[in-house]
Parts: sequence; structure tokens; C-alpha cells
Amino acid sequence: MSWIIAVALLGILAALATAGLFMLRRGGEEGEGHGNKRMARALAARVALSVALFLFILFAYWMGWITPTGVPLGR
Repeated sequence: MSWIIAVALLGILAALATAGLFMLRRGGEEGEGHGNKRMARALAARVALSVALFLFILFAYWMGWITPTGVPLGR
């Protein structure tokens, strides 16, 4: 279960890095408008991956695959 979450987080970070690269290289060989579309698409993919990960964690909790452990206090 934890490897699914780790892979999803890596995908989110990769989409964020890709959007950052498109933002930095805006207007290069591809023209002004095309780079902006690619950056927006990468950011939309990041948001979609984040929402999907959140919904997956809720579903896994509902199915009983993961359980909250809480923070141990004292003792």
C-alpha cells in the first residue's frame, strides 16, 4: 500500500517539475502559446493526480486497508 502512495507522490512531483521547466523555457523554439499550454496541462495533471491520491486514500481507509495509528502520547 505504501509503495502506491510513494509512486503517486513521485508522479505529482514530476508533474510539478515538468510544469516548472515549461514555465522557465516559455517562448523558446515552440512559440509563446504552445509552451503555456504544455505548462497548464502539466499543472492540470498534477491537480488530477493529487485529487486521485486523496480519493484513493479515503477509499483505502473505507475498505479497511489502512488504519489510523494516532500519535502516541507520553509513557
